[in-house]
Amino acid sequence: MSSVIWYLYEFARKSFFEGVTDAKSKHDIVEKPDRFRDFPEVLKEYCIACGACTQSCPSPHAIKLVRDGDNDDGEGQTYPVINTKACIRCGFCAEVCPTEPKTLLCGENHLIREEFNIIPSKRQYTVDDFLCIKCKKCIKSCPVDGAIIEKDNKIAVDQSKCISCGNCLEACPVKGAMKGVFIDNLEDQKGIIRLVVNTLEEFIESKEDELQSLPSEKLLKLQLPLSKIWDKALQILPDEEVALEVIENATDRLKIRIITWDESKCEKCRLCVDECPTGAITYDPDENKVERDSDKCLRCSNCYQTCPFSVVKYFIAKFLLDEVDGEKVILITLKESQLANR
Repeated sequence: MSSVIWYLYEFARKSFFEGVTDAKSKHDIVEKPDRFRDFPEVLKEYCIACGACTQSCPSPHAIKLVRDGDNDDGEGQTYPVINTKACIRCGFCAEVCPTEPKTLLCGENHLIREEFNIIPSKRQYTVDDFLCIKCKKCIKSCPVDGAIIEKDNKIAVDQSKCISCGNCLEACPVKGAMKGVFIDNLEDQKGIIRLVVNTLEEFIESKEDELQSLPSEKLLKLQLPLSKIWDKALQILPDEEVALEVIENATDRLKIRIITWDESKCEKCRLCVDECPTGAITYDPDENKVERDSDKCLRCSNCYQTCPFSVVKYFIAKFLLDEVDGEKVILITLKESQLANR
């Protein structure tokens, strides 16, 4: 009984009530440290709707992109929404966010090294200097500041900032100048390119009679159906999307030099034999014949420029993958080189 009275007495004391009403936690407990990783905070005004956050999130249904309704001012704002019941606070979404300032914040943990700030994508966008005309339309179309830059009179893509949206590819006016290169199966892609080059060379060389009779300044136009190499290409790389784009990218900038040899015009002067850097052209004294080994030939044009009797003709072939009458074909254009006046 006395213990109950004691407790009543303690609770009735003025100091007890003052302690309860004025209770405060220590400062270092109340304030969250900078390193604390909380649920991501969304600053939707910075979002460019690239989807990097949703691709990187390892927790299903933790993050999704939503868009406000459209109005007279334009399209509604797109931005991520966090489901705190599913979010595991890993911070991956903030790590891959490419905007500056970031759309997603969750403490200082998202400040990782730049080289790891790469969005998952099977494509890598690059500029082909050979085809680029420096119009800078890719820079204007890019939603990420600094992802495409001009340096030393060249346009380049900063892979650490690129979000693989493809806007640059759509904006580029020159076919093939901006490429979305697949970064997997590189050896298989090389195999397809070799297949394309070898097939085109064999096809063009089979048209030697047409090339020999081609007047100067005239063009010879040929077509090779894609079906001629398609099955072999899929044996090398079964992914149809990748195989088709590899062939298209290869033909966009491919240029093949073709040498034709009209033996009936040869006067056996042998000037070409001495000029050939690989020994592809030889003279047989028993047969009194000058011969060219096409397998050794570099197509350097030395023989073409040396021969005074027009035995050698030198052509440049260019290519374009296009659709004709509903069928994919490789368009081939050949023109005799003007390295020397004939």
